[in-house]
Amino acid sequence: MIYLDHNATTPVAAEALQEMRDVLERVWANPSSAHGPGQAARRVLADARTRIARFLGCGPTELVFTSGATEANHMAVLGACNARRRGAHCGRRRLVLSAVEHPSMMALAARVRDSGCPVDVIPVDGEGRLDLQAAHALIDTDVVLVSVMGANNETGVLMPVAELAEIAHTQGALLHVDATQVVGKSVQRFADSAADLWSVSAHKFNGPKGVGALVVRKGLDWPGLLAGNQERGRRGGTENLPGIAGFAAAAEGAALDLAADVDRMTALRERFESGLKRCSAQLNAPLTIYGCAAQRLPNTSLVRFGELKAEHVLRALERTGVIAASGSACCSGRDLPSHVLLAQGESPQHARCAVRFSLGRHTTSEEIDAALLAVQRVLGSLLNTRH
Repeated sequence: MIYLDHNATTPVAAEALQEMRDVLERVWANPSSAHGPGQAARRVLADARTRIARFLGCGPTELVFTSGATEANHMAVLGACNARRRGAHCGRRRLVLSAVEHPSMMALAARVRDSGCPVDVIPVDGEGRLDLQAAHALIDTDVVLVSVMGANNETGVLMPVAELAEIAHTQGALLHVDATQVVGKSVQRFADSAADLWSVSAHKFNGPKGVGALVVRKGLDWPGLLAGNQERGRRGGTENLPGIAGFAAAAEGAALDLAADVDRMTALRERFESGLKRCSAQLNAPLTIYGCAAQRLPNTSLVRFGELKAEHVLRALERTGVIAASGSACCSGRDLPSHVLLAQGESPQHARCAVRFSLGRHTTSEEIDAALLAVQRVLGSLLNTRH
């Protein structure tokens, strides 16, 4: 199997599995307990927190562990809805998002809009780049929170976080970044981002599923989503200590050769896209590579082969052993046009045809070459069938 769906999830690293196993076997007590075993678990939790904070570029006290980025995003947005009723942000009414946020964030935005909190959306251009002129017009003194992905999970297009932070902060608003896709695929760190809040998920960089974090910048009084004393009162519930330990091990593994991994994935993506262009020319088949004129993640290629539907291409590729996707994993299996491509101006028909190939830090050049051969065979077969 050639797995090219790393934006959906990644295989758990061996070091993360080992650390989780050790914690499950040896340090199984509750970290909130006052007895000896509980305090031993608490020390493991504190150590993992420090290691993860070092990787993300934040302070240990800025880190709030969650079940993943979706919960962290909810904590950021719903916290903003609460903050608008009190403190420094009292009286501010609106949330501002980009038009290409993750489906879970779009669903959350619809929910808070229904509850009475106005939500505005910043458009993107045909390459998926955020319209900063529109952002300037939308973000004013009644905005409590601006929330954007650091990079789009479908196209890989990077968001102008520094520029958005300047706009938001000038107007007294806060900036939340869903950094799920950038962590482990870029050298971006919270300390350098100018964001106030950052969401991450461990399973996007070879950690376990079911664990992530919200980074809350020091000095920001942010309400918790779940009541309880854990996580300095910001997220109640017994911490997922094995998951957090695996998170820490995966973070250290990702940090080892991060810059080199980014360069290598960039080279492999370029090799892959060059191969797709050759294949397209040989078969006289139209090829569209989305976001190729924009700054992108080093590992992501969202492509369309004429009007071949994504589900047909993906099914045929899987029979050859190549695993890819049509976009967000939470929407897979549903014949819906990509809302990201619709926002970029694509037709519903074309937005159903996009196939996403996303590489991992362990993807090899041999796998890329084998995937290209599989794509050529599959396209030849599908095009002959249509004719």
